[in-house]
Amino acid sequence: MGSVLSLLGAGGSILTMPILVYLFSIPAVEATSYSLLLVGLTALMGSIGYFRQGTVDIKTSVLFGIPSILGVLLARHYLLPSIPNQFEVGILITKDFLIMFIFSVLMIIAALMMIKKNDNKKNASQNAPKNKSILVLLEGLIVGGVTGFVGAGGGFLIIPALVLLAGLEMKIAVGTSLIIIALKSIIGFGGDLISGFQTNWLFVLYVMVATLIGVIVGNSLSKKFTGDQLKKYFGIMVLVIGFYIVAEQIVNL
Repeated sequence: MGSVLSLLGAGGSILTMPILVYLFSIPAVEATSYSLLLVGLTALMGSIGYFRQGTVDIKTSVLFGIPSILGVLLARHYLLPSIPNQFEVGILITKDFLIMFIFSVLMIIAALMMIKKNDNKKNASQNAPKNKSILVLLEGLIVGGVTGFVGAGGGFLIIPALVLLAGLEMKIAVGTSLIIIALKSIIGFGGDLISGFQTNWLFVLYVMVATLIGVIVGNSLSKKFTGDQLKKYFGIMVLVIGFYIVAEQIVNL
């Protein structure tokens, strides 16, 4: 997760849920809480370099961040609790299955976006809509809801929105997205804590140390590959993992 973050500036959070669920055998609902904290701390760590470079748009961070935080809190406190632990739609569906299935679909979408070469990226900021503020607010609310439901940072949704709707340059969009992800994820986890979530802080510490090592490794590897190569390779990996999760969840129904 740390390596991907330092290599691409975003995207590492999409690996957090599979790591927690499949490597550490944490139930999906509980994993979303841990994911929020780990994603938030990792994004905060990654944003430091962008702050130093001055490639963070504070105004857009606030404009996008406030509805994102609202979306996270609404999803965590109303949407998730409203879903029964299991229900029937011809077959028996569990809440864990629903979370992981939706998450895997998002992984596949994110992977396809990374693999597909976007030739219009440079001109995207010039084509930003005039009434961008309302669209940015709406997108922030939607992305916040997604983050709250599946525990992913949503960088693959935030960055295109910041480029296409807010008219930011790509590098500034990446830095700004990390701040947004950090704020909404950490605040979302804070809401879980208030609601009584029991956190294994030693486990969190171990994972963050490993993530920091990954960031250092990623920084050294970033000099050997171009940005397009990294996105393509990572996209293929995420695509494979996404299809594996879909298949595994369906087989275990």
